[in-house]
Amino acid sequence: MGGLPLLSLVTFLPLAGVLFILLVRAQDEVAVMNIRRVALITTGVTFGLSLFILGAFDTSNPGFQLVEEIDWMGGFFSYRMGVDGISVMFVLLTTFLMPFCILASWHSVEHRVKEYMIAFLVLETLMIGVFCALDIVLFYVFFEGGLIPMFLIIGVWGGKRRVYASYKFFLYTLLGSVLMLLAMMAMYWHAGTTDIVRLLEADFPAGMQTWLWLAFFASFAVKMPMWPVHTWLPDAHVEAPTAGSVILAGILLKMGGYGFLRFSVPMFPLASADFAPLVFTLSAVAIVYTSLVALMQEDIKKLIAYSSVAHMGYVTMGIFTMNVQGIQGAIFQMISHGFVSGALFLCVGVVYDRMHTRDIDAYGGLVNRMPVYAFAFLVFTMANVGLPGTSGFVGEFLTLLGAFQVNTWVAFVATTGVILSAAYALWLFRRVVWGQLTKVSLQGIMDVDRREIAILAPLVVLTIYFGVYPVPILDACAASVEALVRNYQAAIEAASQTAALVPSALVH
Repeated sequence: MGGLPLLSLVTFLPLAGVLFILLVRAQDEVAVMNIRRVALITTGVTFGLSLFILGAFDTSNPGFQLVEEIDWMGGFFSYRMGVDGISVMFVLLTTFLMPFCILASWHSVEHRVKEYMIAFLVLETLMIGVFCALDIVLFYVFFEGGLIPMFLIIGVWGGKRRVYASYKFFLYTLLGSVLMLLAMMAMYWHAGTTDIVRLLEADFPAGMQTWLWLAFFASFAVKMPMWPVHTWLPDAHVEAPTAGSVILAGILLKMGGYGFLRFSVPMFPLASADFAPLVFTLSAVAIVYTSLVALMQEDIKKLIAYSSVAHMGYVTMGIFTMNVQGIQGAIFQMISHGFVSGALFLCVGVVYDRMHTRDIDAYGGLVNRMPVYAFAFLVFTMANVGLPGTSGFVGEFLTLLGAFQVNTWVAFVATTGVILSAAYALWLFRRVVWGQLTKVSLQGIMDVDRREIAILAPLVVLTIYFGVYPVPILDACAASVEALVRNYQAAIEAASQTAALVPSALVH
């Protein structure tokens, strides 16, 4: 691209779409359609431009690439952007999902369309910025800024309890991040910089690492969300519009896992080692408990929301195995869950637009009237279960493999989650899709149209493609993950040697 600031272009291009939408003053149907087209074109061009990032990315280089830097405020705050093997795939996932969100809202959102599209485009900029920021102040601005448009999307265009769900989402995530802000201030006072690259090289004292780790954990655990701070997620999913649920499950949850990989493990390795048993325990409980809760749900969206908490349990478990298999599996699981869970929520949106209900009992026998829909729903359900040959299998297998090397009991308990996921996912599919079409209200339901096929078909292809051939994702993050594990192990060994030298020095 001739030395263009690719990351900044991809990050802020959606705001150009916002400017075009703001210029539309009319309120008629033609103006609304133009607003939708501008949003779709903007997100499509943003995704196309993000592919140049992948083309310019060197998978053999573990460091940050495509770095852009401008110093502000005398060096206290700098505009620094860059991607490594851990973050580059999340940028692509974000830009990939956004056009589907706009298409999914094409007919379902009919009031305040202008404000709705603006909220989504602003949200895209903030989400991409989280994965590209190389300054903790800039990261925090993007990280917290994303709460505002999502709060509005749920609160304005959500369901009957949208105000309650939006405030619960906002307050849970904001309160956790206040502690993270205090930790960032302490890091600046200690290291004298807000540059993430330099902070990765800073040697924080063991005692300080403990408090910093806990402060960051308070934010990322809620964002994931981990058990027991997960209760905001089902409410947010149920009340959010379809596209809001897609982004919530597909991208926003991944910011917690990304934060663990960017901050907690590399910057606070000693504290990460100390708290790994805690994370394993919470992850195992989340996998089993939320899977059991999912079995009891009567709302399709709420069932999928609880399954997301269970799948994020595999992610946190994989990250804190501190080995290559576990961390690569966690990254792959996040990417796979991004388009699989997003696709499941899109499938729910398809039938909700027709029947205006998400109650499982309201459906049954849809395969008789919607065979194409049934096939797509089956693929995503099998991926959610972790069937070999789908992308859902690869991430779960690698995280379990990494956990088995560290703690066999954790791996054993987590493996039961695979069985439970099959129980609730297949139970849902059986009640919604299979059986006789006996309900009168479903007699005239129509199969997916061309717009919906255009949304679901690429996700079906990717789900199967990455299940059969996961190499592109694994290769992209391999070098960065290996460097992360190597640096972590070196920090632990150095601390062990220091601890061994202290008693001998006291003897002499």
